[in-house]
Amino acid sequence: MTNEDLKITIAEILPAAAFEEGAEWLTVSVEPNVFKLFSQQLRSINSLNFDFLFCLSCVDWKTHFTMVYHFTSITHRHTIVVKSKLDRNNPEIETVSDIWRTAEFHEREAYDLFGVIFKNHPDLRRLFMTDDWVGWPLRKDYEDAINMIKL
Repeated sequence: MTNEDLKITIAEILPAAAFEEGAEWLTVSVEPNVFKLFSQQLRSINSLNFDFLFCLSCVDWKTHFTMVYHFTSITHRHTIVVKSKLDRNNPEIETVSDIWRTAEFHEREAYDLFGVIFKNHPDLRRLFMTDDWVGWPLRKDYEDAINMIKL
């Protein structure tokens, strides 16, 4: 499928989706409250069949977070990027680890470093930092008194 074909199909299943133009891969922005259902459709609709999550990351914009997911279909050889804007004071989004198993560790990483809560995650706990670590070290407002890091 071309990016234009993907855009038409995605607009049919999620009319509220917003699209970003000008990149190699089609980029779709969705609200966090519809993200899980949309993700299930990306995986289950045969013409889409996004069977591989190859990147999940969080971006701190100081005013909000953006979760960024990269999906590809090995069968159809098409790729999309899905973004979802989260409230900085309460960054929550549903887990997709039950849809794409690889998300389990990616989500733990985003939790550990940014404090994003992945609702219904099977094992949401720190991944790199110790259990007694205070704060989220990749947030732009994080201050390390010992190393004097300030972003």
